[in-house]
Amino acid sequence: MAHAHTVPQRPAAAAPTAPVHYTHRQILEILSGLMMAMLTAMISTSVVGTALPTIVGDLGGQDQLSWVASASLLTMTASTPLWGKLSDIFGRKLMFQSALLLFVVASIAAGLSQNIGELIGARAVQGLGVGGLSALAQVILGDVVPPRERGRYSGYMGAVFGVATVAGPLLGGFIVDADGLGWRWCFYVCIPLAVVAFAVIQRVLKLPKVRRDTRVDVFGAFTITGSATLLMLVLSLGGHEFDWNSPWTYGLLAGAVVMLGLAIVAERIASDPILPPRLFRNRTFVLASIASLCVGIAMFGGMIYLPQYLQIVKGMSPTSSGLMTLPMVVAMFVTSTGSGQLVTRTGKWKIFPVVGLLLVGASMYLLSQLHVDSSKLVIGLDVAVLGLGLGLTLQILILAAQNSAAMSDLAATTSGVSFFRNLGGAMGVAAFGAILTNRLKDELTDRLTAAHARPPASGTALGSPDAVHHLPEPFKGMVLGSFTSALETVFMVGVPVAVLGFLAVLFLKETPLRGKAPAPAAAAPAAAPAPAPAAAPVPAPATALGIHGVVRSEVGRPVPGTALTLIDVGGQQLGRAVTQADGGYALAVPGPGTYVLIAATGEHEPQAATLVVGDEPVAFDLLLTGSGGLAGTVRGTGGPLEGATVVVTDVRGEVVGTTRSGPDGGYAVRDVTAGGYTLAVSAAGHRPAALTVEVTGNGQTVQDVELAPGAHVHGTVRNEAGQPVADARVTLLDGAGAVVAAVTTGPDGGYGFADLTGGRYTVIASGYPPVATALALDGDLDGHDLRLGHQ
Repeated sequence: MAHAHTVPQRPAAAAPTAPVHYTHRQILEILSGLMMAMLTAMISTSVVGTALPTIVGDLGGQDQLSWVASASLLTMTASTPLWGKLSDIFGRKLMFQSALLLFVVASIAAGLSQNIGELIGARAVQGLGVGGLSALAQVILGDVVPPRERGRYSGYMGAVFGVATVAGPLLGGFIVDADGLGWRWCFYVCIPLAVVAFAVIQRVLKLPKVRRDTRVDVFGAFTITGSATLLMLVLSLGGHEFDWNSPWTYGLLAGAVVMLGLAIVAERIASDPILPPRLFRNRTFVLASIASLCVGIAMFGGMIYLPQYLQIVKGMSPTSSGLMTLPMVVAMFVTSTGSGQLVTRTGKWKIFPVVGLLLVGASMYLLSQLHVDSSKLVIGLDVAVLGLGLGLTLQILILAAQNSAAMSDLAATTSGVSFFRNLGGAMGVAAFGAILTNRLKDELTDRLTAAHARPPASGTALGSPDAVHHLPEPFKGMVLGSFTSALETVFMVGVPVAVLGFLAVLFLKETPLRGKAPAPAAAAPAAAPAPAPAAAPVPAPATALGIHGVVRSEVGRPVPGTALTLIDVGGQQLGRAVTQADGGYALAVPGPGTYVLIAATGEHEPQAATLVVGDEPVAFDLLLTGSGGLAGTVRGTGGPLEGATVVVTDVRGEVVGTTRSGPDGGYAVRDVTAGGYTLAVSAAGHRPAALTVEVTGNGQTVQDVELAPGAHVHGTVRNEAGQPVADARVTLLDGAGAVVAAVTTGPDGGYGFADLTGGRYTVIASGYPPVATALALDGDLDGHDLRLGHQ
């Protein structure tokens, strides 16, 4: 009976993969739906990172913070192999749409969460949907396009992956900071795109219905997901929820090994296994999986810890650090799409991952050489090298594995390679984090010991970037130097990982890609009629097709003089325009396709939007957010104050800008979005001031600050013999007898009170027969010593 079910399955499985049923335009439509789903899935995994402090502050549960971040990663990785098998049984389209629906429902649940437990559960379900989307997108692409022609399409998928990974934290920071949104919109923002992707796939993806084996390998599913889950728990929670050297670590690792052994047994005895053992007898699959594991380690390690260098060492804001990764995104986009086109034209693919892994290893070495004074140009070049390597590697490895697999194993092969890449990402984040923590502690301890200095009040633990940059010298310099040295070790560890991946792809056998070549030289005359019908209608719609609309500000007013640039998906400029007095614009496009519209003006934040143009002109209105600012003058009793520290914090207490006043007392904090803020100003010899300001989005808000003069009292408590008295209690009373402050003397008998206004005070020293002295302050008072009747 088992044999009767198996026989029709193999020939039937090949039917959906025949590309003859899809024109180039239909493939592009399917690709657009897959790209939207991939963009939604990948952004959802990274967008929450920026919002985590706010989420925990709202819902509570600081001790469960790591679970919010790791829950989706755990379920995404563990479920990846299952989606491929389920799509073999129930169909690609149904499972892909099911993953989208699961993702949307989980995103809504996450946004509506009322406590940390509900949020963790919703994130876990969200990870299940993301696992299905990331795996099945590649499987569907493999169904509708033969390997020889698949390169030019899979390159776009790789570019989407890189863009989403970097754009997620930027989007998360914007949503949390935006008025009227809040952290819950980090989960809602991806829902519209997922719904559109669902509709596109429903309309354009029409795969043949085939009879398939309806049996599910339950034992294999349980053991595979169980092994992956236990390993992911160790990697995600080790060093956070429990120590690496602890019973929890050894117990979970032992459980993972046992489940892995049972999974091997399960797959050997199953009639239709989830990960067929024959895959691991396929040299290309094994080597591509090893290389994908190494790429995942290097990629996620670099993307996670590079922003920490930019924010902590270089002092950049989260948004600025995200923008510094744009060279990596651009480089990844160019090499991913370019290598895909070359693979389609030449049929040669091995050279790309070979060069790509070399570049990844070189980038890890270059990143390890960054130091406190590294320029932005050097940083940009280093991350661009990483982007070049990733773009040449990510999708080509999946393509090579798909090309070497039987058509009946396409889904298992694709999901298997994706599984190892995700697993490598989790391993990279965990391993690099452990190395960073241990090296930072050792480096900082060594520097403090060499300088014979005590650690700061926070100890040797690394705080937030703002906390680090507010440390007093020399501790600040020690922390920055220690963090840079620790990161050097982290990135140097990535070098041998990349070398291992390079060796794996070096031993790959370059088998010819299945499918026909697009247009070889000998076939040029025969191919001439094919482009003719597509080329003929282009001139006609070129004059009619275009994008038009109005650019408005956030209050609905037209924004004249806005510079608009239209580019294609390859980054080539296609047209430019400037909005008229009514904010209107119009741009022509060469034909149907996907385009990017960029709007920039000096008084607003720049914006970019992706537009899909079909057979009709597209009307698109653009909304620009105001770019506000805060400026003013700091004055004291003697006039303008130079060098006063000015700090601007938002309603959550997060620092959004810091500066110092100039010689004329003037200060300016730029790129402050509209909203309410707290302005705090401090200067030597003056009392600090804090006031609430409202920044508008249509210009610069002016707020002057007056600082009242401050005074201090310092002295030493001595006994009758003139020796310092330790542990004496010194209390300061104002003219009304109210206690202003109290301190206890140290070994040197010294005491001090700062930040005082002028007036009459009483200083009382006790601990022995008390002594009280009166004084009148109209400025600083040093050397106000007190004598206690002490033997």
